[in-house]
Amino acid sequence: MNDTPLLSVRGLTKRFGGLVAVKDIGFDIRAGEILGLIGPNGSGKSTVMKLIMGIERPNAGSIAVDGVDVAGWAPHRIARAGVGIVFQHSRPLHRQTVLEHIKLALLPDSLVKLAADPHVDRRAREIAVRIGLGAVMHRHPATLPFADLRRMEMAKAVARDPKVVLVDEPFAGLTVAESEAFSHLIRSFRAEGRAVLLVDHNVKSLAALADRVLAMYLGEHIAEGTADDVMRNETVRRVYLGGALEVRERPTVAADAKPVILDVSGVGVLYDKACALDKVSVQVREGEFVSVVGLNGAGKTTLFNAISGLVRYTGTIRFNGHDLQGMSGGAIARAGIVQCPETRELFGDMTVRENLELGGHRLATNVRADQLAWLFDLFPILRTRQSQTARTLSGGEQQMLAIARALMTQPKLLILDEPTLGLAPVILEQLSKALGKLQDTTPITVLLGEQNVRFALPHADRVYVLEHACIAWEGSAPQFEREMGRGFLETVSA
Repeated sequence: MNDTPLLSVRGLTKRFGGLVAVKDIGFDIRAGEILGLIGPNGSGKSTVMKLIMGIERPNAGSIAVDGVDVAGWAPHRIARAGVGIVFQHSRPLHRQTVLEHIKLALLPDSLVKLAADPHVDRRAREIAVRIGLGAVMHRHPATLPFADLRRMEMAKAVARDPKVVLVDEPFAGLTVAESEAFSHLIRSFRAEGRAVLLVDHNVKSLAALADRVLAMYLGEHIAEGTADDVMRNETVRRVYLGGALEVRERPTVAADAKPVILDVSGVGVLYDKACALDKVSVQVREGEFVSVVGLNGAGKTTLFNAISGLVRYTGTIRFNGHDLQGMSGGAIARAGIVQCPETRELFGDMTVRENLELGGHRLATNVRADQLAWLFDLFPILRTRQSQTARTLSGGEQQMLAIARALMTQPKLLILDEPTLGLAPVILEQLSKALGKLQDTTPITVLLGEQNVRFALPHADRVYVLEHACIAWEGSAPQFEREMGRGFLETVSA
């Protein structure tokens, strides 16, 4: 392997206003090498890729492609210098066939030379066959399955014979078999001597491909090395899992005697042609606290949106014995299922109290007053912030308000989607105590989706592991600690 890097990044920094999205990132990728870039949502992975490709301009740092500093260049100049990118989302020209898309990528970009060389058609056909598009090269994008749309993006990227290939989320929405086929294609880039930067939430598939892995968190480098070494790194484990796992002792109950309040059976969801959920089955009994854990992109939010009536699905979802298929989101909420989304969706120009009262607008006046008093006891900081507008609250206070507003509706089933996302440890502790109090003093049923296992596990009666759109494991919290907890990252990356 040539020791001279095809891609060399030094001191890369990007600020968006007061937010530092990427801070002093540096790495080398040599010919015939794959570097995997991992980290939770908001870590800065996609920003690094956009900076390299020229889609964003860096505030500081250098980006050398085969020894030439291209930092700040326009994307077309960087592409001409030898960088190709495989975008996560395909935006095809719908009137053109697959073959015509590849030909467009092969055409000269010089205004002096507008005609294609005679070999373009032959070369486009060769690329189509190599990428696995030989049987569909004359079809239009709208007729293609999702995996073939991703292949087309890959074919367009390699048509210019790049020295460096940036691959963004290649496994998102793919089945296991399709992921393996894409892994074979990415390995072929390495065999051809290209430098590959691979970003994906599917740690398992990424780790199986990468020669080295670099982990990021909140824009900063936290670990680098082999996949095994990085996955065992305590800082990486804390970022993904939240640190040491703890299981809180819960009162022994005859779980089987309690009725099933939510029954999700064989549910599947497609986003266009991408498989977001594949025959997922989950049960929640009355009064239970059930945690669905998994890395970003596993399908947790999609599962919750299906239950809440926000996306179409196949399969069956029953709540208190009633089939939810065809019910609107509003009707499902009125039936007792209330979701607190990871995006919070607060009314920023309304005060804390106005947001809460809006959540309880269907309650009688005296009941609404009692519910407000109870919530102010559960989240004391909200009592002192009653007249403050929601947009001026800290992130942790906004999360507390979002949960309180959901509770204001007096739900039978509360769905919490990634409540810890982007929060400081001190806020996590406050949220954990509030959830503990909620469990101990109310009969409410909770379905929690979390990447942070340390937060999800202490309260859980049962745990489901969602991986790559499928349920990969289920059991009690103590079972999870024994069977999955210690090597959770290693398990999903093995």
